[in-house]
Amino acid sequence: MDYEEFKKRGSTAISEMKRFSAKEVFLIHHDDADGLCSAAIVKAAAERKGYDVKTICLEKAYPEVVKSIHKDKGKIIIYADIGSAHADFISKCNRSRNLAIILDHHNPRLGKDPKVYDLNLEYFGFRGETDFSGSTCCYLFSTLLNEQNRDLSYLAVVGSCEIPGELTGLNKLVLEDASKNGLVQIEEKKIRITKIGIEARNLFSKLQILGAVGYYEGGPDVAIKTCLEGVSRETEQKIKELEQRRKSVNNRLLAILYRARLKETDHIQWFDAGDMYKGMGSKVIGQFCSLLSYQKRLIKPDKYIVGMMNLQNEIPDWGKLKGELAKVSARVPEEMKTLIDQRKTLSVVDLLVRSSEGFGIADGHEYAANVVLPRDRKIDFIKNAELISSSSVSGGLT
Repeated sequence: MDYEEFKKRGSTAISEMKRFSAKEVFLIHHDDADGLCSAAIVKAAAERKGYDVKTICLEKAYPEVVKSIHKDKGKIIIYADIGSAHADFISKCNRSRNLAIILDHHNPRLGKDPKVYDLNLEYFGFRGETDFSGSTCCYLFSTLLNEQNRDLSYLAVVGSCEIPGELTGLNKLVLEDASKNGLVQIEEKKIRITKIGIEARNLFSKLQILGAVGYYEGGPDVAIKTCLEGVSRETEQKIKELEQRRKSVNNRLLAILYRARLKETDHIQWFDAGDMYKGMGSKVIGQFCSLLSYQKRLIKPDKYIVGMMNLQNEIPDWGKLKGELAKVSARVPEEMKTLIDQRKTLSVVDLLVRSSEGFGIADGHEYAANVVLPRDRKIDFIKNAELISSSSVSGGLT
């Protein structure tokens, strides 16, 4: 692990920022709580340096969107909690016309453009599943931009709640830093954000609702403001309405699955929610798959959990995507995590990347990942996933 090398690489990226005449930062960020905390950190840090910040919240690094963002010249573009898995494609689109900085913790793919700085800490020996969140990566970068940005450490603590269990690695160091500076209080394993008067996991849950369920209703912008200013009475009411909407669909879908059961192959258990979540962001299908992984009476402990939903083709603040798309999210039951760690079975992200090769946009982590693909390729994806799963079990991992 080489944090000093990260600092050196990050400082070089910041020097490049200073050489650019652009005074606007295009901030591309993910829609989950970690992505929203990441966006809040970068937005605050960049504005303190005098930059105007334009945010675009993406559920996925769609090629159409990436191409449009990089087609001009002279921009400063920052990807927060998104982008590493597609750094190769970002590099091809950028062609050194703009400065792009990627601050992410998803499994990375190497890009070749020297003007694309992927500061994913996995390149420096840390694990994105355990050691650092996207928001921690953004926070550490912000402190290189200006030491005064240490007052944003509480947001990295909130974003890191994405990682199960107690905070470890760099996430733990940031927590200790935030505690030392009085930004958080730790009492009986609960972390209270003193600056805005709320428990960290409570704020995390609220952001998950705003970003996912409220994706098409300005939820991400409200979430970023909430990160920096706290939860207003109006926002609290909006969160309750959104959560009730999601809960209603979750309960209906659970009832359907308990009655009809999940469809199965030898290694995959899956379902298709179709348009049940229409009006909500696609992050909700992954959240439901996580909920499903704890339904011991419903799921098999030795099969990947795969859920699908139809996507709306609208990207807020950008426009409409071409074609009819679906989102596929995958999780694993607790028992399979050990097999993945021991390399006895494929990680979820590897499975999705390989199963959608040629027609999907996949990224994620060892135990949780997702892919966007054409609606008419859903069954092709399942067939591929079963074939690849079978091959990995019988032939071993390479």
